[in-house]
Amino acid sequence: MRRPLRIANASGFYGDRFDALREMLTGGPLDVLTGDYLAELTLLILGRDRLKDPRLGYARTFLRQLEECFGLAHERGVRIVTNAGGLNPAGLAEEIGELAGRLGLPVRVAHVEGDSLPPRPGGLTAHAYLGGTGITACLAAGADVVVTGRVTDAALVTGPAAWWHGWGPEEYDALAGAVVAGHVLECGTQATGGNYAFFRDHDVRRPGFPLAEIHSDGTSVIGKHPGTGGVVDVGTVTAQLLYETGGARYAGPDVTARLDTVRLAADGPDRVRITGVRGEEPPPTLKVGLCRIGGWRNEVVFVLSGLDIEAKAELVRAQIEESFRRAKSRPAEIRWELSRTDRPDAPTEETSSALLRLVVRDPDPDAVGRTVSGAAIELALGSYPGFHVTAPPGKGAPYGVFEAEYVDAGEVAQVAVLPDGVRQSMPRPVRTRVLEEVAEPVPPAPLPKGPTRRAPLGLVAGARSGDKGGDANVGVWVRSDDAWRWLAHELTVERFQELIPESRQLKVVRHQLPLLRALNFTVHGLLGEGVASQARFDPQAKALGEWLRSRHLDIPEVLL
Repeated sequence: MRRPLRIANASGFYGDRFDALREMLTGGPLDVLTGDYLAELTLLILGRDRLKDPRLGYARTFLRQLEECFGLAHERGVRIVTNAGGLNPAGLAEEIGELAGRLGLPVRVAHVEGDSLPPRPGGLTAHAYLGGTGITACLAAGADVVVTGRVTDAALVTGPAAWWHGWGPEEYDALAGAVVAGHVLECGTQATGGNYAFFRDHDVRRPGFPLAEIHSDGTSVIGKHPGTGGVVDVGTVTAQLLYETGGARYAGPDVTARLDTVRLAADGPDRVRITGVRGEEPPPTLKVGLCRIGGWRNEVVFVLSGLDIEAKAELVRAQIEESFRRAKSRPAEIRWELSRTDRPDAPTEETSSALLRLVVRDPDPDAVGRTVSGAAIELALGSYPGFHVTAPPGKGAPYGVFEAEYVDAGEVAQVAVLPDGVRQSMPRPVRTRVLEEVAEPVPPAPLPKGPTRRAPLGLVAGARSGDKGGDANVGVWVRSDDAWRWLAHELTVERFQELIPESRQLKVVRHQLPLLRALNFTVHGLLGEGVASQARFDPQAKALGEWLRSRHLDIPEVLL
């Protein structure tokens, strides 16, 4: 029995707080510090970087962060594990080795390869989501820094935890516990009060980054360094557990974690204990993220001020359509969206104004370039009164598409490149299990009949939402058993679609997680071809949960 692994996070995305690496190294004792830099959009950005220069393809910010506090990490004996290698983990590992040499640090660097697959026809990148076994092997070989490419976000924690505690590949419950802890840590300050529905209950102006104490049985305690901002409580951890997950089975390359077995409990100030997590065999397939250029996109935002907003919008639409007709060139996709941000008798011009957004897409750059910009500019003196736009129309720009497919895990060879250069192939999972949905639990008995009041859902429920390719995820949770009894009966798929009208023609799937008093909804296709295609106003569905919380429905007064 070894003491708990003390592992923390210092980055939730490429562009996160620059000083976080130093803050976490100086804030308290750690064994391992992780950094997550890879989102679906990031791989597209790194792919375009590497097209310009094949030596790139990694998160350059990480190198600058490391240069500032590499000596500090070495002095304190903190191992660093990061997926900042992106499309070029070997290149970043080499750069880190050279940096250590310039600083005179006897640091051992290793990296993990194998995620990169041949791009599909017309594609830019193809990367399998690897597990944590390569990280485990690198740490076991004495690496001080481990660089990976596309691994699952939780693998940055499961790999070190398996190394620290000596877990075997079939210790599913322990591995699943580390997956859950890893999922809580992966998005940085989202676990410590950032982006939190009940933010008004706490001071979250500068939340600290999270850490976990992972025990030998896979149970863990989530916390943060003393004196840092934000908050860690059952609510913040619940919100992050629901973020970008789906049903009860949360599948990964090393283990499938059963989210319906997770139990959370306060364990003192800014500490939440996670217990009860059960694990199952991983699926026989690996997820592969595919990035490609989807075409060309342009956007014009017209500002409509004062009176007759709807009529002004109708005029612009008719004029643009007529311009396309005369030019005999019409973009393949045209979308108009009128945002009524105006108010009557407004005290400022800005608050008297609405925004009319025109978005066009086409495989041909010319179809979204001069055809669109010319049509918009030519209206400047001949359209609605007060005509202006938020920015001059441009030439248009390429947009990316993220798609996912699944391949047999046996087709992907994960390799740990150890500090001495030895290449160690990682074994395949001993056993696998085809993923099946867990049967929907019977909802608890509803609240007895009583008076209700029309009010926003957010007065009793929190929510957090996000994206997975073209799908949106919305997790909704409540903080009492009575509220859960009501929520489980009230917020059905039909009610969700009533409250979120744009989901009515889409497939919406609901999952119950009673131990978390939570529901998780997946809205298939809401985001079109993914974040990079910018198919809607909120392309990553980050605020979809907050919109849902603002919708009114009949809520029992006893809950209010």
